[in-house]
Amino acid sequence: MGSQVILATAGYDHTIKLWEATSGICYRTLQYGDSQVNKLEITTDKRLLAAAGNPQIRLYEVQSNNNQPVLTYDGHTANVTAVGFQKDSKWMYSGSEDGTVKIWDMRAPGFQREYASRGAVNTVVLHPNQGELISGDQHGNIRVWDLTANACSCELVPEVGTAVRSLSVALDGSLVVAANNQGTCYVWRMMRGGSLTTHFEPLHKLRAHPGHYILKCLLSPDVRQLATASADKTVKLWSLDGFSLDRTLTGHQRWVWDCVFSVDAAYLVTASSDCSARLWDLSSGDAIRMYSGHHKAAVCCALNDSAFEGRYQQQRFAGNLPVKSNKYVESWGTNREHIELTYKFDNDNLWTIAKWVVAFPCLLYAITKSEFHKSDRKYGRKEREFM
Repeated sequence: MGSQVILATAGYDHTIKLWEATSGICYRTLQYGDSQVNKLEITTDKRLLAAAGNPQIRLYEVQSNNNQPVLTYDGHTANVTAVGFQKDSKWMYSGSEDGTVKIWDMRAPGFQREYASRGAVNTVVLHPNQGELISGDQHGNIRVWDLTANACSCELVPEVGTAVRSLSVALDGSLVVAANNQGTCYVWRMMRGGSLTTHFEPLHKLRAHPGHYILKCLLSPDVRQLATASADKTVKLWSLDGFSLDRTLTGHQRWVWDCVFSVDAAYLVTASSDCSARLWDLSSGDAIRMYSGHHKAAVCCALNDSAFEGRYQQQRFAGNLPVKSNKYVESWGTNREHIELTYKFDNDNLWTIAKWVVAFPCLLYAITKSEFHKSDRKYGRKEREFM
């Protein structure tokens, strides 16, 4: 199951659709019944799919002939706008227009913790340290909820009265981005203070879609790009090196509500009010696949295309390296949040071939030697084939 691509979309037609990513064929439709679906999330091990509606959250088995939810979570009293999982799927978190952030035990339907915001919650993300939730609300407040202290440890307001629509945290914990209803993104460095709480250092203000809602902002897994999906029918890709515009993806006919990167950051899936989802090749900017089948707006999508399951294991690589000798070297990053893996070649040069995030079991990038000659130092990026 590790190499299988799980792609799901949902929206206002009260259905969740699972797709063959390569062919664009829908192979399974789940009926949500009594409400639209606002958000989808797939567990890291690809076993479970969470669907957030109004006001329930329902949990489905990905590999099953049973189209009924295995659990339904009641506790919110209004639209559930955010849902996500702890890295080992031990617990789930959610945010709602009822003004609360909740934590749920995956084995039981009741919530274990509740944090009260002073406005309708639009977005919630989990810090890679697994110990802090960050929420954004309709009044423009961003709050950090310390799960150890069981309290709000930090609060900031980028623009008073301007709703925060979306938040994204870098997989290495270095950055957080907030997008609002005025088309602006705020970027902060995340710093750990002496009390081990997270602090925000302002880095950049980006006028990404002036005058239009940004409905989703998302940092790429390799922390090189920022994607912004907007009510102006476009998705923009921004370089984090200088925050210049790399590319604009055009083709959707209505609002673009959601987007998700492939694990190697080479592809992007988007969901739109035009009732479709699209798969984009980011090297060309072309939409290479369309997923059509929803009868009303498709407002959320989820993708898990990781070729690896569980925690980091030394020998789990995609493909073989064409090398003459391959002495394995392991080293920790300076912040101990990633492991760099290198192979030692005959001429004693060390080449980094993979970078793993420890806090989240995903491969950030892999580089291999396309040819090895002592006089030829050319090397190329080894890309996992998505299509």
